[in-house]
Amino acid sequence: MTTVILSGAGSATDDGLSVWPASTSLLAHGGLAVGGVDLADLAERFDTPVYVLDEAEVRGRCRAYREAFPGAEVLYAAKAFLSRAMVRWVREEELGLDVCSAGELELAVTAGFPPGRIVLHGNAKSPRDLGSAVRLGVGRIVIDSTSEISRIAAAVGPAGHQKVLVRVVPGVSAGGHDKIRTGTEGQKFGLSVADGSALHAVARVLHRPQLELTGLHCHIGSQITGAKPYLTALRRMVGLMARIRDTTGVVLPELDLGGGHGIAYRPGEPSLDITELARKLRTELAGSCAAAGIPVPRLIVEPGRAVVGPAGVAVYRVLAVKPAGETLFVAVDGGMSDNPRPALYGVRYAPRLVGRLPAAEPRTATVVGRHCEAGDVIAAGVELPGDVRPGDLVAVPVAGAYQLSMASGCNMVGRPPVVAVRGGAARLLVRRETLDDLRHRDLGD
Repeated sequence: MTTVILSGAGSATDDGLSVWPASTSLLAHGGLAVGGVDLADLAERFDTPVYVLDEAEVRGRCRAYREAFPGAEVLYAAKAFLSRAMVRWVREEELGLDVCSAGELELAVTAGFPPGRIVLHGNAKSPRDLGSAVRLGVGRIVIDSTSEISRIAAAVGPAGHQKVLVRVVPGVSAGGHDKIRTGTEGQKFGLSVADGSALHAVARVLHRPQLELTGLHCHIGSQITGAKPYLTALRRMVGLMARIRDTTGVVLPELDLGGGHGIAYRPGEPSLDITELARKLRTELAGSCAAAGIPVPRLIVEPGRAVVGPAGVAVYRVLAVKPAGETLFVAVDGGMSDNPRPALYGVRYAPRLVGRLPAAEPRTATVVGRHCEAGDVIAAGVELPGDVRPGDLVAVPVAGAYQLSMASGCNMVGRPPVVAVRGGAARLLVRRETLDDLRHRDLGD
């Protein structure tokens, strides 16, 4: 079994490898192996750019969550990354699944995931989303607006039955960037406690006999590295549950605190210690519920990035090296089409030359993509060997989450493949998007 410490590093703590998968090892010729497979060999076999996903790391992180949250329900957030293999790993490691669309839902179910262990989210669910959820029998649907109440009830039908949660805005600001802070007033998600809309939605759900309200949900943001915001949100959610009990007589059995668990993208950065988080949440939940005089609900958490992010590596080939004043631009064969996060959120990575031993001292460089956008930057102000040249391989760790799932058709370069590694073997999970794929979608003349 692979031991995974979610508070920061894998087994490799020297040589800048603390944020790489635990299976990462240095090779004599200057290469790196992940899951027992040389990244340079993978680049030759599958071409570049290529995503590499360490299966043992993913599974180990799933187990770490189950061990940290005994008695709670852990749902893997599919929006971070989803494939048929990922569905199987999550199912076998006994996590549930959190999906945001009919596409994610139907891929999961057709890959064998039990629909009763799936929760459907989304601030603007389409008729197809709700129709698929009801038809396939998802465990719960998270209500994000009052208009969804009647739509879900209509989809279920007068004789049907559907468990639901109500998403609440607890008024907590947390997360690594303004664009991923989702627990505050004045944004598109959820129903406010402050203006009474959350309590109003609860009352409306309780008047729909085919809908069973099992609990409340909140998600306060992403890339959160401390427990304090979660504790604040928990107290406010328990307070609302007590008000619901007082005004309606209904005691809700579930409390979903969402995900957003932060990870380190570069050595030395903080990450969320999930063992500490779980301990503090259990203590706070017991104390808050005792003070409010309500039973302790079952806790639900939704990690995505923290499960799959550190298990992924992106491998690129250098196409051009261009000095410009004091800046050394290293252009690679990918970029914002396969990772838009630096352009969207200013995310910083720690790329590394792999496949050969450098013959020059490090130099400060900016790794850029191939696309016609000045913002197409993968990593600025990083150290790379001064002799980096076209044809070299550059690998970027912590690339498992929100890369393929957010990849685009920018400049029609095609999305990269995903290759799983484990025990010295590699296998293709998702093939490369080809020019034929792009051409076949275009039916005009």
